[in-house]
Amino acid sequence: MKKEEVPQDDANMLEGKFKVVKYALNEDGEYEKVPSVGWEPENVALQQAWSVINEQVAEARRKVEAGQCSTLAYHMEVNMMDPALLSKHAGVPARSVKRHLEPAEFAALDERTLQRYAEALQLTVAELKQLPA
Repeated sequence: MKKEEVPQDDANMLEGKFKVVKYALNEDGEYEKVPSVGWEPENVALQQAWSVINEQVAEARRKVEAGQCSTLAYHMEVNMMDPALLSKHAGVPARSVKRHLEPAEFAALDERTLQRYAEALQLTVAELKQLPA
């Protein structure tokens, strides 16, 4: 693909935060990096993926509000983490992370474990214990 043929199908998926870089041939026939705001197939795939993620976050919120899960479940979904990944980042056994998704188990956690979760999720302990507005 030539430099001037790099797709610029802006669907505002990147929200202006960064540009995707493609490699294309310049006038001299050499590859160089070319900024792009995306192209339609890529934008459609990203929209579909974000739609699924947003549905999962909404479902986690509903479960927390219904008392079926602890707030930890919601914050894990927002950060796209499963128990195994949170376990590695927080230094808490995966089996314990799964237990802590239960509201009663989470409510009984000590400050040290809460702090580990909060740091792994880049939250304060107070934020970890509640749903955002």
